[in-house]
Amino acid sequence: MAVLLAGIAACGGSPDEKEAAASGGSSAFPMTIKHALGTTTIEAKPKRVATVNWANHEVPLALGVVPVGMAAANFGDDDGDGVLPWVDERLKQLGAKTPVLFDENDGIDFEAVADTRPDVILAAYSGLTKQDYETLSEIAPVVAYPDAAWATPWREIIRMNGKALGLAAEGEKLIGRIEGDIKRVVAKYPQLKGKSAMFMTHVDPGDVSQIGFYTTHDTRTLFFQDLGLTIPNSIAGLSRGTDKFALTRSAEQIDVFDDVDIITGYGDEKGHLLDKVRKDKLLSKIPAVERGSVYLLPDSKPLGTAANPTPLSISWVLEDYVKALAAAADKVT
Repeated sequence: MAVLLAGIAACGGSPDEKEAAASGGSSAFPMTIKHALGTTTIEAKPKRVATVNWANHEVPLALGVVPVGMAAANFGDDDGDGVLPWVDERLKQLGAKTPVLFDENDGIDFEAVADTRPDVILAAYSGLTKQDYETLSEIAPVVAYPDAAWATPWREIIRMNGKALGLAAEGEKLIGRIEGDIKRVVAKYPQLKGKSAMFMTHVDPGDVSQIGFYTTHDTRTLFFQDLGLTIPNSIAGLSRGTDKFALTRSAEQIDVFDDVDIITGYGDEKGHLLDKVRKDKLLSKIPAVERGSVYLLPDSKPLGTAANPTPLSISWVLEDYVKALAAAADKVT
C-alpha cells in the first residue's frame, strides 16, 4: 500500500531542501484567509505549526513541514501509538520525530496546544465550534473550515492549509500528484465507471431499525466522484435542503435506496453487521444487499479510514479501497 506514497515523498528531500521549502513564500505575508468562523490574518510565515482535529497535519507533512503538535489518531490506529501508518512513514522520510500528540477523545486539549507555542493552528478540515475557534485564536491565528464542519474536500484542505504556510504553489503540485495516483489506479477498474455508490455511517448490529448514510456534504460521498462513481439520485435528493453531513432513514423507508448500485460503509472485523443486514427482513430487500454489491471497511484497521480522503492517506489505501469497490461493482448487472 505504501508504494504510491513515493509520489508524495517528492515534496520532501534533504534537510537543507526542506528548510529552504519551509522558508519560501514569505512574500505572501501578511495574508488574510476567510473561513466559516471568521477571517484570520497571518502576519508572517509560520515557523511553528500546530494542527487540530483529523488530518490537518498531513498537509504540512506532505509539503515538508513538521508540525510542533498534532491530533493523535483515534480511529483506525491499529497499533495504538496515535499515528497512522502513512503519517509515520512520512515522518521517517523527513527524518523527524513524532510531534506532540494532542489527545482529542474528550475534545480539543487547549492547554496542550498552547504549550507547543504555535505561530498558526491549522483546522481546515475540522468540527470546530465558534467557542473552540475563539479559544484557539487566543493562542495563535486559526484557519478553520471554509463552509461547514467536517465537509472540506481534500483538495480544499490542501489549498487552505497550504496557503497558510506560504506554500500554495507546492500545494497545487501535491494535488496534481494525488490526482495522478487516482487516475492510474481507477484506470485498472473500468467496471466502476458510472456505478452509483452510497456510504453508510456506523450501524449498531444490535439495532438495524434505521440506516445512516453520509450526504453530499461529506467528503466520503464526494470522493466517489474521484473514483469514477456517481452519487445516486436518492442520496442527492435527501441531501438537498440540509447542511448535515449525515442523515438516517428508517428500515421501513429503505426502498428509497433502490437506485444504489454499491453500498460501502463501516463494519466490524468478523462481518457480524453484514450478516445482520443480510438476514434482516427489510434491509435484505435493498437491491445492493440482495445481489451482494456491498463492501464494509474494517473499523479498527488503517484501511477503515480509506473512504475519508486525506492528503497522505489517499495514495496509501487507494489500491485496496478501489479494488474492493470494483469487486462489489462486478456484482452489479
